Amino acid sequence: MTDHHSERPGSSEKDLLRQVTDLEGKSATAARLFDIRRIIGGLFVLYGVIVTITGLTDDDAAIDKAQGININLWTGLGMLLLGLFFLTWLKLRPAAPPPPETSPEDEPAP
Repeated sequence: MTDHHSERPGSSEKDLLRQVTDLEGKSATAARLFDIRRIIGGLFVLYGVIVTITGLTDDDAAIDKAQGININLWTGLGMLLLGLFFLTWLKLRPAAPPPPETSPEDEPAP
C-alpha cells in the first residue's frame, strides 16, 4: 500500500525547513517594523522638533499671551523627551515575535 502525501515533486524536508525559517524571519521583521512604540516615538520626536523650533522663534507677543511662559518651547521639549523615551524603550526591549502555534499532534503525550 502506498502512502500518498500532498508534497510537491522535488520538495524535501530540507526545503520545507528552509521555507519555515524564512517565514519566521519575515514575521520577526514585521513585528519589529510595526511595533507601536516606533510609531508613537517617531511622531512625538517629529512634532517635538517642530514645536521646539516654534518655541525658539516665538516673539514677545506670543510669550506674553501665555503669561510670560514660552509654552511652545516647554511643550516641544517635553514631546522630544517622550518620543526619545519610546525609541529608547524600543531599542532596549525589542518586540519578540509571537511563539509559533502548536497543534495537538505536536504536543508530547503524557
